[in-house]
Amino acid sequence: MRNEPATPVAVTLPATSGSSAQARRVVVQAIEAWDLPGDLAEDAELVVTELVSNGVDHASGPLELTVTRTRTGIRVEVADGSSDLPVRRPVEVDSVRGRGLIIVESLSTSWGATPTARGKVVWAELSG
Repeated sequence: MRNEPATPVAVTLPATSGSSAQARRVVVQAIEAWDLPGDLAEDAELVVTELVSNGVDHASGPLELTVTRTRTGIRVEVADGSSDLPVRRPVEVDSVRGRGLIIVESLSTSWGATPTARGKVVWAELSG
């Protein structure tokens, strides 16, 4: 069953601070439904928090979260209405912000952003 395809999970989230918690629940429920390892859920929670937080901070309008089962784990996608692609910046030691993409990069096997007609999709793939 672990390598069987599964139906992607997609939800619309408001661009508000509470959306990160909702996104974490969606990702964990998908991982549990697909019987994937628990340590994947921990990493995926951090990654989806960063992707959704970036969407809330830098875009307007609702966010579209999609979680897809892959052959080796999951793919998390967050679509937003901004055409500005994410840029990994140097971390300022005294700042509490600016580490999101570093976290995404370190926990995922790959990540990126794809422009769309309505903005962009920022995605990350994680292996379990």
